[in-house]
Amino acid sequence: MAILFIDDDATGRAVAVHNVRRAGHEVDDAATGQEGLDRFDPARHEVVVTDLKMPGVDGMAVLRQIRARAPEVPVVVITAFGSVDVAVRAMREGAWDFIEKPFSRDRLVLTVERALETARLRRDNRRLRASTVERPIVAESAAMREVLALVDRVAPTEATVLVTGESGVGKELVARRIHARSHRADGPFVPVNCAAVPGELIEAELFGHTRGAFTGAGRAREGRFRKASGGTLFLDEVGELPAPAQAKLLRVLQEGVVDVVGADEPVAVDVRIVAATNRSLPELVESGAFREDLYYRLAVIEISVPPLRERPEDIVPLARTFLDEFAGGRELALPEDVARELRRRPWRGNVRELRNACERLAILAPGEAVRVADLPRTRLAPAGSGEDWLDRLPEGISLVDLEATVIRHFLDKHDWNVSEAARRLGVPRHILAYRIEKHGISRDGGEPT
Repeated sequence: MAILFIDDDATGRAVAVHNVRRAGHEVDDAATGQEGLDRFDPARHEVVVTDLKMPGVDGMAVLRQIRARAPEVPVVVITAFGSVDVAVRAMREGAWDFIEKPFSRDRLVLTVERALETARLRRDNRRLRASTVERPIVAESAAMREVLALVDRVAPTEATVLVTGESGVGKELVARRIHARSHRADGPFVPVNCAAVPGELIEAELFGHTRGAFTGAGRAREGRFRKASGGTLFLDEVGELPAPAQAKLLRVLQEGVVDVVGADEPVAVDVRIVAATNRSLPELVESGAFREDLYYRLAVIEISVPPLRERPEDIVPLARTFLDEFAGGRELALPEDVARELRRRPWRGNVRELRNACERLAILAPGEAVRVADLPRTRLAPAGSGEDWLDRLPEGISLVDLEATVIRHFLDKHDWNVSEAARRLGVPRHILAYRIEKHGISRDGGEPT
């Protein structure tokens, strides 16, 4: 790691660089503001020191661009003696501190070392926060290693990201990794499941509302966008947004403001958006259910997470991770016959289904090893985006079992959101809830939402 020192005064720059190096620090230097910006590397430079008065790209321009590219890097500005107003303006623009010319060796070194300490504290805090937000992603397969490589390239940018993949593949884990490895890691990570919020409430949920904006709005609500200010908003199942909310989301992406329900003026927000969907947004665009301009705004970078069946190398390592999580302090062995059975299964519910199965194995394990007998029964309906699985049901299946199979298929397809599954099946929610209870259908031992 190094300090970047930018000053057009060749003699003064040489003396300053010499003094900082004598204090034991590595220094890169640049003779112009543009050269400094070209040389700046946030992965190498912990602190930037720049003179304010330079021809061409001056120190204020350097300050603004460094702040935009790497807001966690402290920038120390050098001002002429008595230019307090200029120093104050630089501090308002985000400068960490300022030094007046002429400055002593001790003043320069002390300021630089305090800035370095701040930079390292910020980095440690970011790592600590990342450890609580980011959850490990198992990536033994080449397919997942490629996904994570793309995630890590995109994370430090401000690009909007669209994460696609089947239900249960781990799209939120990818979104959390993007946030934790971004310059916004110190800010909040706010997830929203767009399919779980009723259409008539989604605008107030996302954009907030004033008191009395509608019947029942007894108090003002901030909204998820403003809660995520300075951080990342994760919009899961973004394809389920109704048309009015799509229009407002597009406005946020284009102008950086939210239209609060019931308010006269828009409110500025500083939010990075990561969206996810298990549906084909291009198909929704084609059918008129999703705005084409919004799709292109969301999919600046598209990351597709492959289903578990396409990365079988990850199955056993994932199972070991989940068994450790649910073992309750025990060291549970994973015998080869269980591993073989895990690799054999299609895992239509992807990583989420495997995790639930491992929780069951850990709970039911009678000793220090899990058993094949304790795995959940395989399901009748194979996965697939179409309904051709109906043609592959076993001969002689009863009407009761067929109804249970269809219900489970639609629940799995829509992440066990009963309201959404009911809508897709064309029945009232309470009727579907009754049928679920009647057939004793559960999410591998869990409850539907």
